[in-house]
Amino acid sequence: MEFRHLGRSGLKISEISYGNWLTHGSQIEADAARACVHAALDEGITTFDTADVYAGTRAEAVLGDALKGQRREGLEIFTKVFWPTGPGPNDRGLSRKHIFESIHGSLRRLGTDYVDLYQAHRFDYSTPLEETLRAFDDLVRQGKVLYIGVSEWRAEEIARALEIAEQMGFDRIVSSQPQYSMLWRVIEPEVVPLCEKEGIGQIVWSPIAQGVLTGKYQPGQPPPAGSRATDEKGGANFVKRFLNDDLLTRVQQLKPIADEAGLTMAQLAVAWVLQNPNVSSAIVGASRPEQVHDNVKAAGVKLDAELMRRIDEVLGDSVVRDPAETTSPRSRP
Repeated sequence: MEFRHLGRSGLKISEISYGNWLTHGSQIEADAARACVHAALDEGITTFDTADVYAGTRAEAVLGDALKGQRREGLEIFTKVFWPTGPGPNDRGLSRKHIFESIHGSLRRLGTDYVDLYQAHRFDYSTPLEETLRAFDDLVRQGKVLYIGVSEWRAEEIARALEIAEQMGFDRIVSSQPQYSMLWRVIEPEVVPLCEKEGIGQIVWSPIAQGVLTGKYQPGQPPPAGSRATDEKGGANFVKRFLNDDLLTRVQQLKPIADEAGLTMAQLAVAWVLQNPNVSSAIVGASRPEQVHDNVKAAGVKLDAELMRRIDEVLGDSVVRDPAETTSPRSRP
């Protein structure tokens, strides 16, 4: 496993991290989840990403149980706050009340005294940004959170948070967690240049585009049984936009490129995002340990400029690049 600094912070994280969105507590049973986490540990992954909302808070509990007995100082545990975790109007968003209640619930479920990174899971238009940043800063000062970050924030939202932190003497954002893959490059025009300038690292999710970049979805064919596209608990909604025959045909044309590089298509997809120097880590998920063992082989892989050019040529205008695709709810969900 290779390690990278999280932005310009002193924290080093594994360049492939393990995430449990849409798996732990929902798609797979606890025993299978534990096996996947242990496979990640065996492969040298030290960075684990979750969120309070995943599987209605169950994902944090499953991860905490799977990591029990591990040396805490040897792990980096990340979680997030924003989406609803209860029925009340304050069980959501980035108010001081919800942030404090959420972190205490997360720490309890994860079985730890602190998290290494606490992330605002979306931008909250209903709460003053100063209130959110002060609450995060207080958690840092209390030792319950070591670093703070954001997920799916636009460049102008990150810039405003940095400005307030500078004015108020708050801890600065060190990370951004966006969706990023060969097919979804909306962070490249605005978010990445700002983050490079400000020392913020990307921890990217869905580098395999919900499994589409593995090549398992064939043009003109129904999705394979048991795949994410057939999971009505949530996965199907996220993968749906990629399931058109033109895009799937282009993805099949990546296979000779992967073969030439000596990689599986999944490994090529993960290695591709890691070529971006602003990416600190790529999050991979798994429902089976063998998926973890496969994906980690992308660590340390260098793709030459010609191969990267050929990937762009194959995918053409199927790539989504519009920064406006990064969105947060205008009112609390």
